[in-house]
Amino acid sequence: MAKYRKKLDDDIRCPLEYGLTIFGGKWKSRIICVLSAREKLRYSELRKEMYNITDAVLAATLKDLMEDGIVDRKSYDEIPPRVEYSLTQKGSSIVPILQSICQWSGVFFKEDRENEMVQCQKCDHRG
Repeated sequence: MAKYRKKLDDDIRCPLEYGLTIFGGKWKSRIICVLSAREKLRYSELRKEMYNITDAVLAATLKDLMEDGIVDRKSYDEIPPRVEYSLTQKGSSIVPILQSICQWSGVFFKEDRENEMVQCQKCDHRG
């Protein structure tokens, strides 16, 4: 199977920018959390877990995560064909970072807003 390899932007100046490029943003972090909670998912299962993501955005985001070595795509030679997505070891190492962000957000969101955020079951997963 071919290894995906993405070229990083030349203007990344620090490790924080690198990290946020790799796993930052709404969709990448959600995919990582969902795969952390469920371990292996087919595309259609992942799509259901992501709710309001479009197919084009999900496909592009998965491609980025595979190119960065965060997500693994495994094809099975079956009829009908079966493809599963899972986190790599590098991808799994991001989960505690996302959990820390989630905990921080839970504390400070309460201070900034009247409404309380509901803790995401995916982020709270302890695997």
